[in-house]
Amino acid sequence: MTSVATEIRAASRRRPRRGVALAPYLFVGAAALYLLLFTAVPMMRGLWFSFTDSTLLNPTAGRFIGGANYAEVLSEERFWASVGTTLLYTAGTVAGSILLGTIAAVAINDRIPGTAFFRAVLTVPWAVPSVSVVLVFIWIYNVESGVANAGFRALGIGQQGWLIDPDLGLISVTIASVWKVFPFVMLVVLASLQSVPSELKEAARVDGADALNVFKSTVIPHVLPTIRVVALLMTIWSIRRFEIIYLLTGGGPIDATNTIVISVYREAFQNSNLGRAAAIGILGLCLSMLVTVVYFMLDRREARKDAQ
Repeated sequence: MTSVATEIRAASRRRPRRGVALAPYLFVGAAALYLLLFTAVPMMRGLWFSFTDSTLLNPTAGRFIGGANYAEVLSEERFWASVGTTLLYTAGTVAGSILLGTIAAVAINDRIPGTAFFRAVLTVPWAVPSVSVVLVFIWIYNVESGVANAGFRALGIGQQGWLIDPDLGLISVTIASVWKVFPFVMLVVLASLQSVPSELKEAARVDGADALNVFKSTVIPHVLPTIRVVALLMTIWSIRRFEIIYLLTGGGPIDATNTIVISVYREAFQNSNLGRAAAIGILGLCLSMLVTVVYFMLDRREARKDAQ
């Protein structure tokens, strides 16, 4: 009897309870429902609008016009200028945030007195709302009383119109964006740095490598895959970033910061042309998908090199 009871208890432990068995499906189902309602459905609706002449005031009364919106948008020089501005802004933001975030992560990686304080301070830009960041940089870029021009005047350089000069508008917006997002890169890279096995560093030191060579031979190969993933995320986020650019410059001066997302806003909410706005948005989505495909192709090539 004892052996039979033992076998029954063991079988009951091996048999998952119904609630436990359904839990993974419930979690995945909730996430899938969220994506369906708030991502897939709006995307499909936007795709339909891009083939119509719908207006913002009466979006359901639009007529189907095929690819006329795409043909019109792709033939305009202003659209291609916005694509170029988007790529420049994305390249500057991604490069600046990864460079600054990686340097900050390396600087605070060592456990020395005061490191915890600096880690907390450096995460503030990522934690505060974008509107607060914009207000800070509007004050910094103020022509008369801003910190930036005060520093330039102290160096004997004339004051600059950071947000009103077409030659400086994109640079100014990029600097503000880098300051906002670099803490995310710092935290991710810092986590990767702290996961580097100490045995690898010690083995390199035993082989006679100095601190720089230890970093190059053990730390960089370990952190580089993480940086590549962060670069992809930063690229996608930069292509679709709206709030910092719009609140700082509104796409100006003279379209100097008119990115694809700003163009979508202008067409939809200023020109009330919902069909053209949807077409521009779909083209922006295609650009993000193209970047993602290129990334995975390059990543697969690197994986093949490592395997060889």
